[in-house]
Formats: sequence, C-alpha cells, structure tokens
Amino acid sequence: MRLSELHTGDTAIIVKILGHGAFRKRVIEMGFVKGRRLTVLLHAPLKDPIKYSLMGYEVSLRTSEADMIEVVKADDAEAAAIAPVDAAESQPVAVADTLSDNAAVGCSISHAARADREHHIINVALIGNPNCGKTSLFNVASGAREHVGNYSGVTVDFKTGHFEHAGYKFNIVDLPGTYSLSAYSPEELYVRRYLRDYTPDVIINVVDASNIERNLYLTTELIDMDRSMVMALNMYDELRASGAKLDIDSLGAMIGVPMVPVVSKTGEGVDKLFDTIIAVYEGTERTVRHIHVNLGSEIEVALRRLVDAFKADPKLEHHFSPRYLAIKFLERDSEVEAIVSHAQGYAEMTMLRDRLRRRIESVHDEDVSSIIAAEKYGFIAGALAETFTEGKKKTHATTHRIDALVTNRMVGFPLFFLIMFFIFWATFFFGQYPMDWIDSLVGWFSGVAREALPEGPVKDLIVDGIIGGVGGVIVFLPNILILYFCISFMEDSGYMSRAAFIMDKVMHKVGLHGKSFIPLVMGFGCNVPAVMASRTIESRSSRIITILINPFMSCSARLPIYVLLVTTFFYSHAALAFMGLYFGGIVVAVVTARLLRRFLFKKDETPFVMELPPYRIPTLKASVRHTWAKGEQYLKKMGGIILLASIVVWALNYFPLSSHDSDDNDSYLEMMGKAVNPAMEPLGFTWRGTVAAIAGIPAKEIVVSTLGVLYAGDEDVEAASLSSRLTEPRPETGKPDFTPASALSMMVFLLLYCPCMATVTAIARETGSWRWAAFSVVYNTSVAWLVAFATYRVALLAL
Repeated sequence: MRLSELHTGDTAIIVKILGHGAFRKRVIEMGFVKGRRLTVLLHAPLKDPIKYSLMGYEVSLRTSEADMIEVVKADDAEAAAIAPVDAAESQPVAVADTLSDNAAVGCSISHAARADREHHIINVALIGNPNCGKTSLFNVASGAREHVGNYSGVTVDFKTGHFEHAGYKFNIVDLPGTYSLSAYSPEELYVRRYLRDYTPDVIINVVDASNIERNLYLTTELIDMDRSMVMALNMYDELRASGAKLDIDSLGAMIGVPMVPVVSKTGEGVDKLFDTIIAVYEGTERTVRHIHVNLGSEIEVALRRLVDAFKADPKLEHHFSPRYLAIKFLERDSEVEAIVSHAQGYAEMTMLRDRLRRRIESVHDEDVSSIIAAEKYGFIAGALAETFTEGKKKTHATTHRIDALVTNRMVGFPLFFLIMFFIFWATFFFGQYPMDWIDSLVGWFSGVAREALPEGPVKDLIVDGIIGGVGGVIVFLPNILILYFCISFMEDSGYMSRAAFIMDKVMHKVGLHGKSFIPLVMGFGCNVPAVMASRTIESRSSRIITILINPFMSCSARLPIYVLLVTTFFYSHAALAFMGLYFGGIVVAVVTARLLRRFLFKKDETPFVMELPPYRIPTLKASVRHTWAKGEQYLKKMGGIILLASIVVWALNYFPLSSHDSDDNDSYLEMMGKAVNPAMEPLGFTWRGTVAAIAGIPAKEIVVSTLGVLYAGDEDVEAASLSSRLTEPRPETGKPDFTPASALSMMVFLLLYCPCMATVTAIARETGSWRWAAFSVVYNTSVAWLVAFATYRVALLAL
C-alpha cells in the first residue's frame, strides 16, 4: 500500500521509495529509507499535507508525495518479511584510516597550530541542520544579534563574529542550516562551496541532542570530508528532561569526533566547547581519529577503485577528500561531476563509475543513493544502540496536543487569522501610549528650537527639516518594535512552520510551494531579508514567483504611514483597517502569483518536505534582543537615509527664495509635484501627496518624514501633530488635502507600488537578472495605480 492511504494514528514500515530525481533524494536524506518505521500524526485542515513521526522528529509531506512511498502496516503479517531498521539490531561499522593517514592528519594539525601560534587565531565554522540551535550558539558565543528562526532558511547567508577565549581569537562563521551536503538546495551548495573555498581550522557540527539520530546523517558526510571537527550536542537540557541517557564519550570515540553537551540559550557548556576546539586545533584531543563509515562491500570496492583514480590527479584533492569525491561521483552529484570533469582521464573515470553503478544496482535492486543513505542510517542506528537509551518521558506530548488544536481543520485557519488580528491590534493599541509620549517630546524640542534660534534658513532647516522630518518618523518606533516582537515570538516558538503546514494546500492552489509562505510572512517585517529567504525554495520558478510577489507584503517601513493615516481618519476601526491593508496586499500577491504561473512559468511540482520542530517557549532575552536589533536598524536609518532625505526634501521645498507677495513662488518640490500630479489626481492625490509618494521610492519610511516637512510650519499652534495638519483646510483651496477617501487611496497605493531600492536590488541579485527587478517596478506601480483608483472611487460613494 501507499503511505498516503494510511489514517491518522497508523504505524507502518517503509518498503520502497518510488519516483526519481529531487523528491527521491530529499526524502531519503530525511530518513525515509527501507525498513524505517513511521507513524501518521495528523492531516492539515484541508487534508493536505500530512504530518508524520519518523526517527523521533516530525516531518510533513503532501498526499501526492506520500503516494510515491510504498509501506506496509506494522501490524500486518507481511511486515514480518521486512527487517525494520531498529537500533537494537544494527551495529556500527567504521573503518579507521591507516596509521599513515592518521599521522598525516595529526601532522597537518600540528603544523597549522604552530603556524598560527603567534597570532592565536582559530577559524571555525558552524554547520548543522535547520532548527538545531546553530544560530543561537553563534549569538551566545560571539555576542552577535542574528535572528533565531524555528524553521529552515532564516540564516540565508553566512554570518561572521569575533571573540576571544583562553588566549585565542576566534573567527566564527554561521553557515546556513542544511540537512546534507548534496547539490540539492541552495543552502547545501552554499555550505559545500564554502568548505571547498574557505577551509576552516575546525568545524563545529551542531547537533540537536533531542533529535540526534536524524542530525547525525550530516555528521557522516562531514566525516567523509575528513575535516577537523567538534560536535556540539545542543539543547542537551531537552535530552536530560526526557530521561534519555547518552554515553557521550563512547559515541565520540566510536565516530572519532569529540562531543560536548551544550545549552546555547543559557550558555551552558559553551566554554568547554571552545576549550575542546582549542585541543583539537593543537592536536592534543585524544578522541580525534578519522574513520570511514562502512557502506557495504560492493560500494566499498567501488569507492576504492574511484579513490585510486582520483589520487592519480593531485589537483582533485585540493577540493575535497578523495573518499568524499568518490561517494558523490558514484551518486552522480552534479557539482562533483563539474569538479572531476577537469581531471585527466575524466572519460575513463566516468566509464568506470557507470560500470560500477550498474553492478551495484543489479546486486541490490536499488539505486546507489538509496543504498548509501540506508547504510549511513544503519551505522547511526548501530552506534546509538550501544550508547543511547530512550527516555520514558514523551518529549513531544505537548507538541502533539498543541498541534491537535492549531492544525485542526475547523480551528486552524480561524486561529491563524485571530493571531494576526491580535498582532495588528497590539501594534496599534499598546503602541499608542509611547507614541504620544514621543510625539510630545518631539513637539517640545520643536518649540524650544523655534524660541532659541534666530529667524532664517538655519532655523527653518532644523525645525521644519530635521525635527519635522525625522521627528515625524521616530514617533512610530514603538509600533515597529511591537510588530517585530510578535513576529519574532511566532518564529521562535515553532508556530510559523505550522502556519506553512496548514497553508501549503492553499499555496499549492496559487501555484506556489508551502515553503513560500515563510518568506511571505517574513515580508511583513522587511522585504529585503524575505526576498533572500526565498533561497530555501528548491524550485526556481516558485522561488522567482515568491520573490516577485513579496513586495506586496506590507513591510514595517510602511507601518508609520498606516499609523498616521489610520489614526487620523479611521481611529475607531483601526485594527480592521490594518488587517484590510495587510490582507489586501496578500490578495494582490495571490492574483499576481496565479498570473505569473499561468503566463510566464510552466507548472512546477516540487516536494513539500519540511521539518516541523517541537514547540519551544522563546526566551524573553532572545525575543527582546532580536526586537531591539530591528529597532536599532530603524534608528540608524533615521540617522542616515531619512535624515538626508528630510534635508533634501526641505531644501527642495524651501528654495528658490522669492517674494511672498508674488503669486509665482512655487518651490522646486511643488513644481515637481504639480508636474507629476495630473497622473495622480484621479487617485485623490494633491501635489504634496504625490511628492511624498515619489520620495518613498528610495525608502518607504521617507513618506512620513516628507509629509512632516511639507506640512511643517503651516499651523499657528507650533506643537500641533502631523495628523491635525493633514486635516486642516488649505488656505488656497479652503479644503483639506486629505479626506478619508483620499487617505485610503494613498495607503493602498503606497502598499502596492514599486518596492524600495534595497528590495529592488535584492530582487535583481536573487533572481540573477535586473530584468525581473525592472518588471517588479513597472508591474507593481501599474497595479497600485489601478487598485488605488478603484478604491478611491468606491470610497467616495461609501464614506
């Protein structure tokens, strides 16, 4: 029977993985190998995807993908014919290197230590699975403020940090989370190319101690690479709490890698970890030895022949160890194929490889990749059988109870929308009080400056340009912080991956991948890292579509605009107005995705294989640190681009100086606004609104500061807020520039029009073409104009 035919609660044993290519390779690496036992935990609210328990962790598959896995129920008689991969029945098989190889390794370490002894510098790289706490360890070790996300892809580029310990200076690099070192996903390629081009002195293999079996697969690949390595058993407190026992010393000696228990969120074990790294670097750590994970007699014979062929060309060893190259070459890994293609005798190597593959697959009736993965998991199971004792406490009981609620068919979607509504309500309600305090402080500074400074351009620059512009933006800092805190809490708790789980079928209907949901939600914070996070989507077409629709997700830079106009015109319905804007952007993104999938990209099915980590209570320290890091970025932006833009806007609005008795005294800014405004008048814009929209093209935060400059000094009451200035009738027209209809139109336009310059640059970089960046600018602005026009006309009738 097929995996898709099982019901919730059923337990089965995997018989065979059908299909080919990316899906087959990914699920095998995730642990879906012949003989493995799994349990169906639950179905998503729309019955697709499905969550399974496998090897002590949880993973989701779509029904169409589960239909490609043959299983038998564990209680069926026919299951007796299949040998489950059970820890008790598996034995670790490791082949140690020869003495000369060990000597060479020790010698190279000693020489490296002596060469840098005077400088006391150790370069280390953090490598581990997503959700293993790698970035948390990076933060606690280096003091950096990188965000910790409880799903794959938060770290989309390497981060560097520097610190000192025990007389050594450490350069530490946090690499993207990856399940293996294949050429399957951008993260895997990135990590592998980093290890090829930048050889760290010591690798820190971060392993989730509460999910050690699945995490050790990546360890076996690092062992194949023959690199100096220390294992950080992170989240060791969860393993202790479960009642499980792990013989760390025996397991470390078995695999030749020293292992250190660590709890990165509290800092427990971190000092010992880096003491061990120093010992490995200096060549004094006795646990270190290089082993070969035995992959079976037929494959080992094939590997020896390929290794001998590779050693004939010394240039190949500059990239990776001969054994690692041989394994990947035997698997027909595209990246390794490209490396070996430059070697002498490549044609003969390829013929030899193909002949060896045919012989192996004829003996096992299985493809080579599956055999290698099964042997590695067998080695892992055998090693843990001798060193690991399961705890009696059910570690995932709480997760299962919560998932029964948040992924429930009737409750899951309403709960998600309720959470989003609460976030918007909290952003507005709790942010109002500190907003008022900051606004009063800005008004006080403005009043003091007006009284203290003599009349002239300098006074006008400081009061109207700097204080009016920057002060008009800084009042929204509390709202930014609250929004980021809420998003950070959802990410760190593990709820965000559940949101992707329940939304996958909806995303699939739109023509996207379930993983697209995560970058889109990140877009509510900032579109730039959200565009970069799209790298986690394996399908190029789905990745490009996700990138192009991401700017429709209302980033926090637009939040000051909404707060200003919603507070002014829709105060009694603020939360609904916020939700309407955010979900309006989502609707436009969905329509755009459907159009792109239909007209520009062929239908592209990619596997939905995503780990669902256990729920964890985020520490207040981590959430506050991330929130403040974003607030710090916001303040730096105010001291940089927003301050500069405010001065430029003030200067364009102040000059040219002319007689105030003359009717012909338009400023440069007013000239620009009036020149462009005919195209914007159908949306209810005046020239000031048009100028503010144009000023927001470099950065959306500048819109509010521009309005602050344009409307500064027009009131008799000097400390009057920007909100009251917007609703005052203009002397030349007798009417206010903004009405509820025009304010709504402006918010819709600013929600949808062209992305900021940083996002445009990110789109060009991530898609590899400025053509897509130009498309985003033109398409988004055109859509913004049409939707804002319709909104304004409807609002005139309804408001």
